[in-house]
Amino acid sequence: MQYVVITYLFLSILLYFLLGGADFGAGIIELVTSKRNRNKTRTISYHAIGPIWEANHMWLIIAIVILFVGYPRIYTTMSLYLHIPLLAMLMGIIARGTAFVFRSYDAVKDNMQRIYNRIFILSSCITPFFLGVIAASAISGRIDTNADTFLSAYIFSWLHWFSIAVGFFTMALSGFLAAIYLIGEAEDDNSRRRFIRKTRMMNIAAVIFGVLVFVAAWVEGIPLTHWIFENVFGLSAVTLAAISLVILWVFIYQGHTKIIRLLAGFQVTMILFSIGYSQFPDFIIIKNGINLSLFNSGANDKTINALGLALLAGSVLILPFLGYLLYSFQKQPLSANPSPEG
Repeated sequence: MQYVVITYLFLSILLYFLLGGADFGAGIIELVTSKRNRNKTRTISYHAIGPIWEANHMWLIIAIVILFVGYPRIYTTMSLYLHIPLLAMLMGIIARGTAFVFRSYDAVKDNMQRIYNRIFILSSCITPFFLGVIAASAISGRIDTNADTFLSAYIFSWLHWFSIAVGFFTMALSGFLAAIYLIGEAEDDNSRRRFIRKTRMMNIAAVIFGVLVFVAAWVEGIPLTHWIFENVFGLSAVTLAAISLVILWVFIYQGHTKIIRLLAGFQVTMILFSIGYSQFPDFIIIKNGINLSLFNSGANDKTINALGLALLAGSVLILPFLGYLLYSFQKQPLSANPSPEG
């Protein structure tokens, strides 16, 4: 049952990044869209993110519950030493959701709409940035459980070049995913061409920040190159990601707007797999200490077994309704979605 729980943990993290990342990326795309086209972009974005907007945080909640119940040492360590970026990410999620609702459904349309728009865009950038910072900090080896000062315990555990570079890389990937999804939602050639340009922009940004991640890892003494390129699975995953990116652009220029979503999801999955495989089963790399792995930091067998059964039972109940939710939203015409002014 241990491997069932671990599988659900990694799937929930992956799905949150693929779906939640694309959700946040819609705000990033709005940021790099001209004022003249923002209203139209918002309308298309609402139609695209509507289904995942209703469900994407479910994956984050599942991951948190699994860590809280099944791996309390990992949960406690992250909550303690990474509480600042965690708080920033959660505040971004709350601010973004609030701004989304008020700018879409506020009974009074006034100058506050511009404030809601700015909050929505800013929080759409902050949230994936700190998500990347948290992930990078967990494997950076900078978390010092023996720290005796505030700065070394709660600031330098996450504030370093590697985590910052991964944060910007995560933002770029989120924008890339959103642009890919929006291409398939565009109903006219002009909008489709605009989203293709945004995809190209986010793709270039992801490559640049990806290079900076390796540079920052080298500066910080983190053996990222060794982790990825010196094992057959990591090297294969990166190779497949590169090949899928080439195929993706071929399909984009050929006008295949549906399969490119699968290719983009596959590419990001391979990028995450290349890192995750090299670290497994370690979840947090501790500075000058014993790493916290999914095997040495788990709860007792009875708890893990109960958690695994609950996850399996929940899948039977939740997944069919989630599928119906996606189906229902996609059946709505684009004109049925709100198009707030601002």
